[in-house]
Amino acid sequence: MKEREYILALYEIYNCLLTQREKSYFENYYYEDYSLQEIADNFEVSKSYVGKYLNNISKKLNNYENKLNLYVKNEKIKEIVKSLDEKTRNEILQLL
Repeated sequence: MKEREYILALYEIYNCLLTQREKSYFENYYYEDYSLQEIADNFEVSKSYVGKYLNNISKKLNNYENKLNLYVKNEKIKEIVKSLDEKTRNEILQLL
């Protein structure tokens, strides 16, 4: 899986564990497609600070995954679900 897709998947799982500021930086960069400079201007910080801050957020998300393994478990569940009948599969996928 591409790094960007992976970090977005981790964010979807673990974003509730981040501060509001971390969420804002992350969402501005990954969802709103702001440049580092645009984020720096919005938060009145340096561009290098934004880059370091985003790297720290990524490390934090990876750390959560290393400890909790929710992404890995969800992927395994999805593989198992594929072998079920369509109705059951759809019901379970809605829960995930």
